[in-house]
Amino acid sequence: MSDGSYPQYAVTPKPGRIGIFDSGVGGLTVLSEIYRQLPNESVLYFGDTARLPYGSRSPEEILYFVRQILTWMADQQVKMVMMACNTSSALALDIVQTEFCFPILGLIRPGAQAAALASKRIGVIATAATVNSNAYANAIQELAPDCQVWQVGCPDFVSIVENNQIQDPYAHSVAQTYLRPLLRSEIDTLIYGCTHYPHLAPVLKRILPPGTRYINPAVSMVTAAARELDALGLRNTSPTWPTEFCVSGPAHQFQRLAIQWLGRQPRVSQINLPTLTASRLA
Repeated sequence: MSDGSYPQYAVTPKPGRIGIFDSGVGGLTVLSEIYRQLPNESVLYFGDTARLPYGSRSPEEILYFVRQILTWMADQQVKMVMMACNTSSALALDIVQTEFCFPILGLIRPGAQAAALASKRIGVIATAATVNSNAYANAIQELAPDCQVWQVGCPDFVSIVENNQIQDPYAHSVAQTYLRPLLRSEIDTLIYGCTHYPHLAPVLKRILPPGTRYINPAVSMVTAAARELDALGLRNTSPTWPTEFCVSGPAHQFQRLAIQWLGRQPRVSQINLPTLTASRLA
């Protein structure tokens, strides 16, 4: 037992799966896209629920967490990993892509490309860490220098989603406050700069103008993953294993929310991540 009340389950390596990780349930928006675009792929999903939210963490902490998760996923013999976490994509992707032997995809560039094609007045809502990195603004302006980008940190959104408070008046009040500067800037396109945020679409669409375009980077990232799998000859053409869900915190909390977002009850295992030694960090 990991904490006296939640069982630890052994995870059996299954070669050839795609690994996905996020701090919590936000990555289920990426998983839904994999189900839609890559229905024959098997998936290993990890939610680092014991340490969420990532958005208030330091870059050093984020990099350590990501290395732990990727080391564990390497032990599970994944063929590719998708960072279903914008904060990790912004702060750690470039580093860990050079450290592991499988393809690792992030959300920032695919999302930036989709937005730059759609608009010249772009708003980004994200965690504080992602906003402070300027990852989206830099990527968009590299692709389209004439685009204007406004970014807003929305630290309470993750907890609203994780605590299932989307329908509460509090969620609408917080969203109004966060979106006010973007309304003043007259954006016409909004990037969900955190994978939790598409769950808040009903709230956001009541506040922003009717013609606003919404960019979910998960859609573009999975499209990029499909191209990568094809280029590497790793695309699976027949169904194999069901999705395996693992978390670092209590399994039942993640399971309760996952039922709502997935429409079915997943089996969720609580696991301990490896402690990285200095030699594994070198």
